[in-house]
Amino acid sequence: MPDSTRAGRYIQQTTGYRAFIPAPLPPEPSVAFDGELLTLLSQADRDLGRLDAIARLLPNPDLFVAMYVRHEAVLSSQIEGTQSTLEDVLAFENPDHSAAESPGDVEEVVNYVRAMNHGLARLADGFPLSLRLLREIHAELMQGVRGGDKTPGEFRRSQNWIGPAGSTLAHAAFVPPPPHELPTALGELENFLHQHRQQLPLLVRCGLAHAQFETIHPFLDGNGRVGRLLITLLLCEDGALSRPLLYLSVFLKANRAEYYDRLSAIRSQGHWEPWLKFFLRGVSVTARAATQTAQDIVNLQAAHRAQLTGHARALTLLEHLYRHPLVNAKTVAKITQSSAPTAIKLLQTLEQKGLLREITGQGRNRVYRYQPYVDLFHRESVQQVFDASTQPGAA
Repeated sequence: MPDSTRAGRYIQQTTGYRAFIPAPLPPEPSVAFDGELLTLLSQADRDLGRLDAIARLLPNPDLFVAMYVRHEAVLSSQIEGTQSTLEDVLAFENPDHSAAESPGDVEEVVNYVRAMNHGLARLADGFPLSLRLLREIHAELMQGVRGGDKTPGEFRRSQNWIGPAGSTLAHAAFVPPPPHELPTALGELENFLHQHRQQLPLLVRCGLAHAQFETIHPFLDGNGRVGRLLITLLLCEDGALSRPLLYLSVFLKANRAEYYDRLSAIRSQGHWEPWLKFFLRGVSVTARAATQTAQDIVNLQAAHRAQLTGHARALTLLEHLYRHPLVNAKTVAKITQSSAPTAIKLLQTLEQKGLLREITGQGRNRVYRYQPYVDLFHRESVQQVFDASTQPGAA
């Protein structure tokens, strides 16, 4: 049986509180691959492979990815308390939109999109997934938003803790390692990311690395979002995903209590295997949901292109809508190189066909949303993922 110090131990600090000092990865004794864990790993690998395969078949996968990253940014940020929706983000990105019309926290979500894209661009340029890159991502994430005063892009130099609002260091639910222990803990995590690719399956390494990052909690704010991004970046760096399409935020939000319980059990009892089983179930459920969404987008594209066959300007607009699902007449005139009256008529035509929905209710300065496309992402709701993850036999 794993012992209580397998993942690390609590050490009394000179000022009186106890902080957790993590043991380096991989765990010792090594991960026990029983039948259940092996089955879940095999299923998660298959589900991840199917997702990557369909992503490669998309006519223009980058259009899908751009929308999917926004979708993930909303969900991941909502876990941290933001209220902004996917529609808020789309509206904020509209060049003709006034920032005053947006929820105050929408920039946090937009920052998440920028942080993800920054990390992916760096990996594409050959930069390794490293502590330096995590700091860069954190800087993008926290720039100019709530928590932006808490040293963006820098590891903390003071003690933090996790607990209910108003809790003190002495009564916290969990106290991560103190600042003087961070260099060692983070150095060991970076070493694990680079040195153990041949010793452990990729998804197991992802699960171990995410939990360890959350335990170290190296930033004063934004740890949850960076920790969730770490999973996707690991999968992309290793080549398991050609596009960043696997995000566990919706699964973790649907199973939030169990998520925190599993992390706590690692620290208190060394229970790495139950955590990995939970993590692999999340990978499977999330990958299946994303695969279904991708397949539905392929079908949607085919159906809507068929409706617009022979209308070159309408097809040009349709292609644009997969990247920017909100448009107005001014934008349509520009991208289709047409007059304002022609652009208005084109918008009305697509509205009549059920492709667009006018969302302002105004007579002038009207804005249209590509509603059938946006609805595909809303279908991947927290409740649906929760239901899928709790079905008998669900992997």
